[in-house]
Amino acid sequence: MNPVYVYVSIGSNVRPVSNVRTSLDALRKTFGALAVSPVYRSRAVGFDGEDFINLVVGFETDLAPAALADRLRELESAQGRVRDQGKFSARTLDLDILTYGDECIDEGRLQIPRDEITRYAFVLRPLADLAPDAVHPQLGQSYRALWQAFDDAGQDMQQITLDQVTDGRS
Repeated sequence: MNPVYVYVSIGSNVRPVSNVRTSLDALRKTFGALAVSPVYRSRAVGFDGEDFINLVVGFETDLAPAALADRLRELESAQGRVRDQGKFSARTLDLDILTYGDECIDEGRLQIPRDEITRYAFVLRPLADLAPDAVHPQLGQSYRALWQAFDDAGQDMQQITLDQVTDGRS
């Protein structure tokens, strides 16, 4: 299989600095060089909880989409991800495949491109920062254009560096 370029979102609101740093190290060890977006802090969506840290990474992989999803789940589990708390809950680590080349996949839990790209500022903004000219596989628009047209009212975010946040209240 020829390598495919993928974009993966990273989010954490439980010990976010250490979990994000550990995930970046694990992703580099597993996949090699990473392109890394700026980091954003945003409020929890769908529940009351600590702020999230979110970013997007890009890298090449020769894993098939389902195998990549499985590998990302392994990395989440290695960092203490608990899966029985519902969709909107605190997370040690959340790794989601946003895009897999230009493929469109709808197979059970595997939805690529992720619909969160066009729903949440904390996904679209770092993706647009990292890959402004890349094109959404279904919409045919660049992430820069999608971000420029995005209504981010009520989705407050702040660009930060990991050094600005602590693993307690930030």
